[in-house]
Amino acid sequence: MEIKVNAYAKINLMLDIVATRTDGYHDLFMIMQSIGLYDTITVTQNKSKKITITCNIDDIPLDEKNIAHKSATAFFKDTKIKNCGINIDIVKRIPHAAGLAGGSADGAGVLVALNELFKAELTPEQLCDIGVKIGADVPFCIKGGTLLAQGIGDVLNKVKPLRKCFILIAKPDCSVNTGYAYKQFDEVGKVHTPDKFGMLCAMQSRDLRDIAQRMENVFEQFIEVPNKVEIKNIMRENGAIGVCMSGSGPTVFGIFEEKEQAEKAAQQLTNLAKDIKVTTPVSKGCKVVK
Repeated sequence: MEIKVNAYAKINLMLDIVATRTDGYHDLFMIMQSIGLYDTITVTQNKSKKITITCNIDDIPLDEKNIAHKSATAFFKDTKIKNCGINIDIVKRIPHAAGLAGGSADGAGVLVALNELFKAELTPEQLCDIGVKIGADVPFCIKGGTLLAQGIGDVLNKVKPLRKCFILIAKPDCSVNTGYAYKQFDEVGKVHTPDKFGMLCAMQSRDLRDIAQRMENVFEQFIEVPNKVEIKNIMRENGAIGVCMSGSGPTVFGIFEEKEQAEKAAQQLTNLAKDIKVTTPVSKGCKVVK
């Protein structure tokens, strides 16, 4: 038997680092949005008594280092379900190390798939309790949609969903290590604090232009991304009502009201970005498709 799950990427409409905690983590304020770019996770039962992983790209670890493996291990430990053997096949479409929570989405997809496969009947909240032990973004990737994430990213509250729009993502040909990004914050700090209350009011009113114009990510204050300025300018010149970096980068995204504008901007970005995609907001983090 097998279960297939589409695990969706996310963008940060706002990201502020509120404080450094005594445990080394950071308290965050993030407005997070699931988007229609997804990895496909297929979990198949076998009799190997092991957790094995296959993937369509080469630069992803296939052992215990993979968050999908960690998720499966945590699921069996927490539920006390015996693992007679599973294979996790990952078809990656979310760019790796891009600030789009591709790894966390895969971990979330595994938890959702295993819950379905073994009929464990865990609630989303119970799955999130397992997921947060694996990664701070995993709970969001389980629930998805449009959420306010606080704490280390594990305290989730609903906000009104983003109105219909088109989201152009552009990842330059580089990666940003999340640990390095937080270390830079600890050493440099931030010079400006995003208007969190203003953003919450904009989300409440569902004013797309107001939301787009208030988007801000504190990582942009101390993380350098090649071609970021040029990418943002091209997006704006083609009608983006707001542009921002997602997560710790390097992916830049723009919000458009018209699909044609987003597609025109995408065509002009081919020399500046490696991964380019026009997509839309989605209302969930994971979707069981088989």
